[in-house]
Amino acid sequence: MEGTTPRALLAEVTALPGKAELIRDLLRDYGRKVRAEPGNRVFACHQVEAKPNHFVVYEVYESETAFEAHLAAPYGAELNQRLKALIEEPESALTFLTPPY
Repeated sequence: MEGTTPRALLAEVTALPGKAELIRDLLRDYGRKVRAEPGNRVFACHQVEAKPNHFVVYEVYESETAFEAHLAAPYGAELNQRLKALIEEPESALTFLTPPY
């Protein structure tokens, strides 16, 4: 059935000097909202131990439909706008994954 294949991705950002704590707080708060979304299976954010300014977020959604609903949530756009001034990259680097299930 279309739209029912799980959707998984990694999002990565690198904090500008002195901004890691702020990004950690933003991602923590954002994660609470995302984990409450219908269809979200996983939202896990990690700071890279050897590179504490680098953050990796692993996300899994039960379907493409759930992922599209996630993208439509207004707090996602708000987070991305706030991150622009705090990260080295122009935007989060996204890697889409093929789930093994």
